[in-house]
Amino acid sequence: MVRVDEIAARLGLRVGPAAGMAGVNDVEHDSRRVGSGTLFACIPGAVVDGHDFAANATAAGATALLVERELPLDVPQLVVPSVREALGPVAALVHGEPSSTIDVVGVTGTNGKTTTVRIVASLLTRLGWTVTEIGTLTGKRTTPEAPELQRQFAAASAAGHRAVIMEVSSHALEQHRVDGTRFRVAAFTNLGADHLDHHGTMEAYFDAKALLFRPELSDFAIVDTTTEAGDRLARSIEIPVVVTGPQAVTDVVHTAADSRFRWRGRDLVLPLAGAFNVTNARIAAEIVIALGFEPDAIAAALSEIDGVPGRFETIDAGQDFGVIVDFAHTPDGLEAALHAALELTTKTLTVVFGAGGDRDQGKRPQMGEVARRLADRVVITSDNPRNESPEAIISAIVSGMSHPPELIELDRQMAIRHAIVGAREGDLVLIAGKGHESTQTIGDVVLDFDDREVAREEVARLRGFGA
Repeated sequence: MVRVDEIAARLGLRVGPAAGMAGVNDVEHDSRRVGSGTLFACIPGAVVDGHDFAANATAAGATALLVERELPLDVPQLVVPSVREALGPVAALVHGEPSSTIDVVGVTGTNGKTTTVRIVASLLTRLGWTVTEIGTLTGKRTTPEAPELQRQFAAASAAGHRAVIMEVSSHALEQHRVDGTRFRVAAFTNLGADHLDHHGTMEAYFDAKALLFRPELSDFAIVDTTTEAGDRLARSIEIPVVVTGPQAVTDVVHTAADSRFRWRGRDLVLPLAGAFNVTNARIAAEIVIALGFEPDAIAAALSEIDGVPGRFETIDAGQDFGVIVDFAHTPDGLEAALHAALELTTKTLTVVFGAGGDRDQGKRPQMGEVARRLADRVVITSDNPRNESPEAIISAIVSGMSHPPELIELDRQMAIRHAIVGAREGDLVLIAGKGHESTQTIGDVVLDFDDREVAREEVARLRGFGA
């Protein structure tokens, strides 16, 4: 329990007129999840205002409120200019500032966050640390809201874990979800066109990513300088930084099963295919060095790391052609995946992809241009159209292409089937956009759909093993 007046004194906040000695053991911004001893945060939103649910929260057991205006309720109230900005530091304090008791690593960037986090977590596990991983593969959001994030830090610390390795999204940085967190290492992968429906411009998107590298959040930075944005970030931040880029590895050889290269004078075999995974691995290796490990130990552990679900994942069901599923859903991500696929075949490369609805529309023609330029055959289909017309999304993709795709098929399973049926020995089929996702959202309906399972089913059908 932390008393409300102690929170106010530690963070310099004003306490409303009710008695300030109440104890708080948790922080919550959803009144439906409030329990006894909870501090309820009244976040004003675009549609609803959390202040309107304060009475429900107190009736459910909330012993205090975090508000932007005093409410006529007989509970202590911490009054702040912005509940969202205060939420992270308040939640961190209530949970004992857990990020000060463990090593927290944050990875941001447009592409590669999930894989880099997974490689770091896998390396540290093999090097003897127990770790918690937070990101796209572990929760509904890439970066949880501040109360949930601080709870996860506290749980990791209580379990004796040495580190938390997490993805940090641009939305989370702008919405102050990681405020109150101390990052021992912050890493940057790259910057490409994405989320411009939210940020508006690439400059605003860059500025959001750069927030992670402020001295008040992070101690040390690892920045990949392959992109201009990385170079600019490395030159502008005020914390110690190590840069890494293509020059950090030499003698690179790619196969369908792995990548071989030389790093820091050591020959490595990485059990992940694709040039972008070499980039992710070198960023991850520098993060682990920053945590105190020696290059020799890291090099040995890299050869044993786990694959990442839906990230350039090979689907092998005994067929004589390649099938790869990848999460690539941005122009840069799709281009990187296609370049990696081209290195694995000298024959026909087919790409199956779409674009998500209710998301950045500007990237759709760019993805069409990339696919048409790099793939031999292009199959355009639905991704998660959500509340948009699938036909309109596909039309936007096609508008960026120099000539039409070989096939437009709204039904994603049928699109994958056509690509697989059309593949010949030595060809490669890249299914892009959804990766590890196990559902497809069409309107208000959420369907079970996993590209990896569908691809296996269609290969089995082709070989006569399925229905």
